Amino acid sequence: MNDDLFRLHNVHKEFSRGKQKITIFDNLCLHIKRGEFITIMGPSGSGKTTLLNMLGGIDKPTHGQLFFQHTDIAQFSESQLAKWRADHVGFIFQFYNLMPMLSAERNVELPLLLKNLSRAERKKRVNAALTLVGLQERAKHYPRELSGGQQQRVAIARAIVTDPDIVLCDEPTGDLDRTTATQIMEMLQTLNREFNKTIIMVTHDPEVAKYSSRQLHLDKGIFTDLETAA
Repeated sequence: MNDDLFRLHNVHKEFSRGKQKITIFDNLCLHIKRGEFITIMGPSGSGKTTLLNMLGGIDKPTHGQLFFQHTDIAQFSESQLAKWRADHVGFIFQFYNLMPMLSAERNVELPLLLKNLSRAERKKRVNAALTLVGLQERAKHYPRELSGGQQQRVAIARAIVTDPDIVLCDEPTGDLDRTTATQIMEMLQTLNREFNKTIIMVTHDPEVAKYSSRQLHLDKGIFTDLETAA
């Protein structure tokens, strides 16, 4: 259990809709090891994005334990969670979520503004991240001047510029054509294999899921390991 990066123990999550309580998870348990590349699949409404939000410290369980290494982050205050996210988590979304009025390099720099770094150090890290995704020559370009695949690569650079332990991806190829999606998935695979980033990805696409080392199916709050099931 020492190599667990995340351990969810008896996690319960519910939302209120008027007077009605809607249960998303009930006694959910999950172990995620450092360096894994996990895909989570399942029908709409099964709780995939809710799970990502909890793993990323955006949301908290109604009750239960969510251990990051040996610390239960479910007990953190909002300010503690914000600091923890800044130190440990990178996010990649389907629609890139870039700021249209900022250049590629300024978009990538955004997470670094939360840290106590000099301007020179921020510039060094931004250049390194853009180089890694092959876009250093487009650093001054704005999102409207980039293709969808290039925008997603900027988003990947932004997600990794702080050197996070975990990269959380919510349908990262959902808005891309197959060729571009393949390029993005190969990039994520490189981050996992060569830089040992733990990647947890939600997708509906079985072809995209093949790039991960472990595939889980989530339905009605229950996980099935697809490789084991096969």
